[in-house]
This record gives sequence, C-alpha cells and structure tokens, in this order.
Amino acid sequence: MPELPEVETVKRTLNQLVKGKVIDHVTVNLARIIQRPDDIDQFAFMLAGHTIQSVKRRGKFLRILLDDLVLVSHLRMEGRYGLYESSEPVEKHTHVIFHFNDGTELRYKDVRQFGTMHLFNPGEEFTVPPLSKLGIEPLDAEFTVEKFKAILAGKTTKIKAVLLNQAYVVGIGNIYVDESLFRAGIHPEQLANTLTDEQYHKLHQAVVETLAESVEVGGSSIKSYVNGQGEMGRFQHQLKIYGRQNQPCQTCGTIIEKSVVGGRGTHYCPVCQSIK
Repeated sequence: MPELPEVETVKRTLNQLVKGKVIDHVTVNLARIIQRPDDIDQFAFMLAGHTIQSVKRRGKFLRILLDDLVLVSHLRMEGRYGLYESSEPVEKHTHVIFHFNDGTELRYKDVRQFGTMHLFNPGEEFTVPPLSKLGIEPLDAEFTVEKFKAILAGKTTKIKAVLLNQAYVVGIGNIYVDESLFRAGIHPEQLANTLTDEQYHKLHQAVVETLAESVEVGGSSIKSYVNGQGEMGRFQHQLKIYGRQNQPCQTCGTIIEKSVVGGRGTHYCPVCQSIK
C-alpha cells in the first residue's frame, strides 16, 4: 500500500497541483530517502531551477519529469505528497521539501521512512533499477490475454505469489490480487501453470476491471493513504473479499477464510474459489 490505483491517483493529483512549478531549492531532512545520487547536497543542487513538466507512473513508482531530469519516487507503505504554502507549519515526518519560486512547497511525508527517490537523466531511469526490472502494465493496451497467459503459463508457484511479483505484472499488490482472484473464482494457492484457458481469460478481465474501477474512485484508503490533496480513496467500500475474514461471502454466504500465501495475508472464499 499504496498500489497501482493509489499511485495513479497521486499522479493525477500532482499533475493538477505542481505541473509548471519551478523548484527554487530543496530541503532533505532524511538522507536515506535519497538513493540516487547518494549525496543529498548534490541531489538538491541538481534540482534547483528546474521546472516540473508532468508526472507519470510506472507500476507503483511516480516519474516526475523536469526540464532535463527525471525524479523516480516510490511511496512504499505510507509515503505521501502534499502541496503547502511556505508559511504553513511543517508536520512531523516531513523528509523532503521542494520549495517553489511562487511561495508554495511540495512536501514528502513518510512515517515509516521506507520511501525512496532516484534522480536520472531522461530515459536513463528505464535502464537500471528500480524501473528496469518491472513487468508489464496491467492497464496498458499491450496487456492482452495472450501476453498474460504467456507470463503465467510457465510458473509452477501459487498464482497469488506470481501476481504479487512486480517482475511479471506491475502495480497489483495484496488488496487487488485478493479482489481479482475472487472475481475470477480462482483459489490463491492454485498453481499458475494449472489454470485453464477459461481461468486465464477470467483472471485477466478481473485484474483489469478491478484496477480500473479503483482508479475511478481514487483508490483504497485502508490505512493512511490519501492523495496529494489530502482526500481518501473510496474503493475500500467496494471490496468483496479483502479484509472480510470471518464474514459471509457476498456471493454464496460461506464464511470467508484468511491464510498466508507468499508471505501476505490472503482472503478467499473456500466455495467460490475452490482449486480446480
């Protein structure tokens, strides 16, 4: 958390808030957030005077495009951006501040301190980690059933673990994997290479529909996620399986169970999602 829908929402919000703004200077209060370059003074020096052209997304990463630089930012578990007036008090856990020449500031706050920032020359960000190891985008036109099946067919691990692996398909975290598998009627422990053609089609459709529907309502605010304007997402009100252990399945009435798959808490209906 945040996953693809939440990062997509942050991207869209930041494009409204900071596109066209000029960075006057940068303050870094926690050095480990800055991964590239490894010198925070150099990081701040490189960004000074640059204009934000647009904000894009790759998987769960934000790509902030400047004049001739690209800032790759990963929010991890609880990272968030917000636009403030420079006169407003700086909240606790604010680790990076981008001071604009119009008197506003883009502040990065991260209670867990797991977020990262990498600075690249344009195009270079795709050739090295963290972006170079990412798989296919599930909301792009190239994400076809055929490509999806090709990714899954040779995997002998549990389908949930495969879907969580960002090297195969990006942006689908724990919430949306559980929801997608439930929609498709597939047990999270079924081996990926045992899915039938019908299951591949159902799962492909479920992944696309689940992510798209969440994006439309601003993502899910399960814990602390808000967009760049401090607004919560609303998809958590539409969740059918995630977080509903010990409650009746909305489809068949069977009690929803929770286990651990791929090291993650996993919710499923033992009737609607029986292993084929």
